Amino acid sequence: MLKAAALSVGVLLAGVVGAAAQSCNEDIAALQQKRQGHIEALNKLSKAGNGKLDPIAACPRLRNLAALEREMAAYMEKNQSWCSIPEQIVEQVKDGSGKTGQMAGQACKVAAEMRKMQQQSAGGLGGPVGGPPALQLPRGPL
Repeated sequence: MLKAAALSVGVLLAGVVGAAAQSCNEDIAALQQKRQGHIEALNKLSKAGNGKLDPIAACPRLRNLAALEREMAAYMEKNQSWCSIPEQIVEQVKDGSGKTGQMAGQACKVAAEMRKMQQQSAGGLGGPVGGPPALQLPRGPL
């Protein structure tokens, strides 16, 4: 009787571990698929720019990628023992997420500077930087 109970607990635990592994694999695969979609979009931007990323177009995509990588790292950290994820993998994902976040920050900073320069050159602040002020049209009745 005791052996039968121990055997049924063993079978139950094996089922839980199998379900955990399947659930973890599905969750991580879904996150990885989303991540790959963001990377492919960035690669298209790079290809369109002859190997260079336009910071204005890349900024929101890099922010999304960084957020997704943070989500993946948090999932792995939270479920590390449940999913049997080695510490080295969790650390690699966290490091990669940090690097992507830094890259996004740099791209968005450059994008903000570029937008500011575009606004200035379009007459938003009186004309191009270092150039003559924008001409004003006469006001009142002609």
